[in-house]
Amino acid sequence: MSKTRIQAIRGMNDVLPEESPAWHFLEAQFHAVVKRFGYREIRFPVLEQTQLFKRSIGEVTDIVEKEMYSFDDRNGDNLSLRPEGTAGCVRAADQHGLLYNQQQRLWYQGPMFRHERPQKGRYRQFHQFGVEAFGMPGPDIDAELIQISATLWQALGLAESVSLELNNIGSAGDRNAYGQALTAFLEAHASELDDDARRRMHSNPMRVLDSKNEAVQSVLADAPALADFVSQESCEHFEALLQLLQSLGIEYSINPKLVRGLDYYNNCVFEWTTDQLGAQSAVCGGGRYDGLVAQLGGRPTVAAGFAMGVERLVLMLETLERVPESYRRPVDVYVLTASEGLSSQALRLAEAIRAQCPGRGIVCHCGGGKYSSQVKRAFAAGASLAVVLEAAGDNAPLSVKIRQLAGSDDVWTGELSTIPAEVARLLGA
Repeated sequence: MSKTRIQAIRGMNDVLPEESPAWHFLEAQFHAVVKRFGYREIRFPVLEQTQLFKRSIGEVTDIVEKEMYSFDDRNGDNLSLRPEGTAGCVRAADQHGLLYNQQQRLWYQGPMFRHERPQKGRYRQFHQFGVEAFGMPGPDIDAELIQISATLWQALGLAESVSLELNNIGSAGDRNAYGQALTAFLEAHASELDDDARRRMHSNPMRVLDSKNEAVQSVLADAPALADFVSQESCEHFEALLQLLQSLGIEYSINPKLVRGLDYYNNCVFEWTTDQLGAQSAVCGGGRYDGLVAQLGGRPTVAAGFAMGVERLVLMLETLERVPESYRRPVDVYVLTASEGLSSQALRLAEAIRAQCPGRGIVCHCGGGKYSSQVKRAFAAGASLAVVLEAAGDNAPLSVKIRQLAGSDDVWTGELSTIPAEVARLLGA
């Protein structure tokens, strides 16, 4: 009786070898960009106390109400797989004394988890890059964060495919006053709203602004404007940010309905969007969250940051064919043998070539087989060069030659000791 084959959990996808080059390219560019701006990596667990996310994201958000993977462990503690990275980053930085009266520039990457309906570009296990900056109150750090993301788009070849949207959502006090006015408006139009909007109009009225229901959006056309409730201080901060972006040559548009899906934001919020992914248009988003550290029990610390979805960016890179060929070819040189009994020499030669050509993929054929079969494997691996060892006869030195696989021609024949340097020359290493 055959056993049922075990499949991956729905919405939690495998990244196969032919897909990984786009991930490698994206990760390499992100790491290079954040290093150029002086940000340091922080790593924190994928599992946290559920209360961390309830206090940071907000108990009446879709993430906390519907999407978190939460459970009680054997000690009876309620835990959750992290649905986003900022809360965990703040918890870790505060717990280890990195925040109070300090400036920190941090970055992280890794998997996040939300129980959503899987679709293209949106999965239940997904990955994010995140950047967080602490202890800097001015709009200059907001501008720097946007500049980092803009620099990454240039490095990835995506600058022409993304657009920046901004909004000023004011302070917590501003939003509270606006929420009361918006709730009163929604109550007066309750019969025209869907069930989700009616539920949210008392618990989290600003989330109604994100409704995808066209009938609800039609009602919202006459709703109070958030801009009318934002304080003068917030407006001055936002205007200074816009001037900085203009001086940096970063184009933007103002989206008054942009509020972000997390409750901890204040003042400036932003999103980078694209028209290359259908309904999943947002590829990066962030803003200020000056009250979050204190909200989680730390001393008051101003902060700002952003996160970007890796899967969506990988999809863009593949769709627009932006992944360099050098990332798609994992093997540059394939070492094979045309005679039996040469495995030891082939392994040593492959190691010598690796030492001469750091960063290149050097494969030594293993498992035996006919010479013709080995050549086929070299072609299948995508190698540009094949190094062939052959016994020339009793007591005779080994015959070694390099084949350029694209033309199937022998391009060099010589002594074993000189092969690594010649391979490096041919590869331009």
